[in-house]
Amino acid sequence: NGEIYNHRDLERSLKAPHDFQTASDCEPILYLHDEAPDDPASWLNAMNGIFAFVLHDPARKDFLLARDPIGVVPLYVGWDRAEHLYVASELKALEGICERIKEFPPGHFLRGSQAGKGFQRYYAPVWAEPSFLPSEPYDPARLRAALEAAVHRQLMCDVPYGVLISGGVDSSLVASIAAKFSAKRVESDDREGAWWPRLHSFAIGLEGAPDLPKAKVVADAIGSVHHEIHFTVQEGLDALSDVIHHLETFDITTIRASTPMYLLMRKIRAMGIKMVLSGEGADEVFGGYLYFHKAPDAREFHAETIRKLDALYNYDCLRANKSMMAWGVEARVPFLDTEFLDVAMRMDAAAKMVRPGPDGGRPIEKAVLREAFEGYLPQEILWRQKEQFS
Repeated sequence: NGEIYNHRDLERSLKAPHDFQTASDCEPILYLHDEAPDDPASWLNAMNGIFAFVLHDPARKDFLLARDPIGVVPLYVGWDRAEHLYVASELKALEGICERIKEFPPGHFLRGSQAGKGFQRYYAPVWAEPSFLPSEPYDPARLRAALEAAVHRQLMCDVPYGVLISGGVDSSLVASIAAKFSAKRVESDDREGAWWPRLHSFAIGLEGAPDLPKAKVVADAIGSVHHEIHFTVQEGLDALSDVIHHLETFDITTIRASTPMYLLMRKIRAMGIKMVLSGEGADEVFGGYLYFHKAPDAREFHAETIRKLDALYNYDCLRANKSMMAWGVEARVPFLDTEFLDVAMRMDAAAKMVRPGPDGGRPIEKAVLREAFEGYLPQEILWRQKEQFS
């Protein structure tokens, strides 16, 4: 499950010729394994994408399981009484079969021939090491280019797609960058016109929700075909049992924020849209939550962003993936692109800390991100204080 955004680069990196049967983004995984079966970490780290997969190698009587670095795509493993291993993308598939069930940790792999070693980590960026304090100077142009490249990569798509706009800065930036590239087809290196050149944007809320008019401002600014969806409190309550069934969690905040997203995906899929880009991850990377105003110093600020990223697979990633995939819509999250993370997480943590906004205004979070994209969005959106989607 998922998408390998750099699959053509991976294909070109192969040392030997291989008899490709498809143009699928998945097929290079087979040959990467074939060329380095004893060093999966080397090529797993080269993969840029969101994924969970099982690879069976009958020639070597071995298998390999792996999950993407941040855990955007879910993966579970279980064992029955005879200690047979089962693998699934949903917990409910293992229920009643397995005596023990575990969530497969993000950024890890498991080899059948090395089962005794358990889950082995392959994704270990230097910026996540406990002693590391990032100090690279803040470069707005570099940060902007890194996010633009991440969005551009993730527009690789053979199906109609859209963008979610909550009215906040994160989703609005992703939408505005997508609009910049939407006229051309990424798969042709932007030489051919896009198959679906009109960018569709979506927002949902209760009648009178403050996010809706802000989302409309963004849609007008980027020229998207905008769809505003309303739901009622009763519709939200009626959907709760289905939401929990698909999310497989009882976390209150996650369920609360997933309910409108679940209702929105039903509408989006009915329109034929099969992929959407969203703004998850920006608050974790840039310290966007309001309590980050209380960070005592850069080291504590950076440590907290890592703690939030490490837990994201149980919360925002779970919400985005499962509430969308319940309707067969794929979520893509450019702020969690590993190449973008390498730029954003190596940046001087002191620069990321909360500081006054434009012209010495009230203290604002994510100022470095907002400054890097001056001119992309109306000021009322670019410098809007964070509000909870739920």
